[in-house]
Amino acid sequence: MAGLAESGSNPDVDLLYDINGLAKDAPHWFDRVMEYVGEYGLLLAMVLLVVWCWWSVRRRGAEDAASSVAALVWAPLAAGIAVLVNVPIRGFVQRPRPFRDHQGLDVLVSGKSDFSFVSDHATLTMAMGVALFVANRRFGLVGIGLALLEGFCRVYMGVHYPTDVVGGFALGTAVALLLSPLAMALLTPVLKAVEGARWGAWVVRARSAGVRRRAVLAGARGDELAAAEERDLAA
Repeated sequence: MAGLAESGSNPDVDLLYDINGLAKDAPHWFDRVMEYVGEYGLLLAMVLLVVWCWWSVRRRGAEDAASSVAALVWAPLAAGIAVLVNVPIRGFVQRPRPFRDHQGLDVLVSGKSDFSFVSDHATLTMAMGVALFVANRRFGLVGIGLALLEGFCRVYMGVHYPTDVVGGFALGTAVALLLSPLAMALLTPVLKAVEGARWGAWVVRARSAGVRRRAVLAGARGDELAAAEERDLAA
């Protein structure tokens, strides 16, 4: 990986300077906005997106609400696992931050002393975006879009190479997809048990949705009883 940090005709470094060069030409206030968005804002937006999707699922109260909520629970868990997987990768690769090897970068965030490959922010956001896509296509597309924007911000801020971001995207996607079947197999029974408990049913479905579902089930049982009575009378 040391060769990736060398300048010259390296497209990774060229793209780093091209994207980070936008920060040099932008107004100071815009750089401050990008600094906040890239460091904290998009992570917060991703969390709020998952909460919004959960709120939508529980209000709808569909038959598969427990499995849908289980998939949403997997989103932050996938992000956490992906970052844990990244720890030994960073230690093995030991790639310095780009501003340590290249002059003239406009670094918007100071104090970054850890290694550069793989980007934690890109890993976190893409893992959550892909896991959210598995749970809900519409919300997931928005999540993946936020992850792509996060990757751009990290390079714009001068704290990551483009390949650091691409590596984070790949790692987050791999963890979210490859471990999803196991996660769903473990989480779905737990959420079904929570759904059946009086104290935790609100986690899976809203009270109004639960009332509607019980009314539908009661109506279905009533129809079955009426049909059985008609068969008895006909006999």
